[in-house]
Amino acid sequence: MMRVGHGFDVHRLVPDRPLVLGGVDIPFAFGLLGHSDADVLLHAVCDAILGALGLGDIGHNFPDSDLRYKGVSSMLLLEQVVRLAKNRGYRIGNLDTTIVAQQPRLACYLPQMVANLANVCQVDDTRVNVKATTTEQLGYAGRGEGISAYAVVLMTTNEP
Repeated sequence: MMRVGHGFDVHRLVPDRPLVLGGVDIPFAFGLLGHSDADVLLHAVCDAILGALGLGDIGHNFPDSDLRYKGVSSMLLLEQVVRLAKNRGYRIGNLDTTIVAQQPRLACYLPQMVANLANVCQVDDTRVNVKATTTEQLGYAGRGEGISAYAVVLMTTNEP
C-alpha cells in the first residue's frame, strides 16, 4: 500500500527571532514568526505525512492554542508525526522538499537538513531531498517578508 501526501507552510520573517530551517540554526538578521520554532520546512513535511495518512494537518494535531507547543522544536513535532505513521503501519518511501526564500542563501545548509530529516524520519538519506529556490524577487518571499516550503512524501506500508 502506498499513499502520497503534500505539505505547504509559510511564516513571516521578523527581527529578534532565530531562523531555523530543517532543524538547522541559520545565521540571519531575521527569523520566522510562529508559535513553535516556526521551521517551515519541518511543518511542510509534517503536513505531507499527516495528509498522506488522512490525519489533517499540523495545526489540527499541534494547535497554537496549546501552550505545550509554544517555542517547541519542530524536530520534536516531526518525531511525533513519524511515530504516529509507524504506529499506523507506514514508513517514508521518499521525501522531496523545496524551501522558497530570497535570502539567506541556503545551499551550504542543505546537506545538514537532509541528514536531520533522514534521522528523524528513520530513513536513509538517499530517500530525502531538500532544495532551495528564490522567487526572483517576486511576491512575499522575493520582498523578504517570509519564507515558505513545500513537501511531497510517499508513504509505504511497513511490510517488507
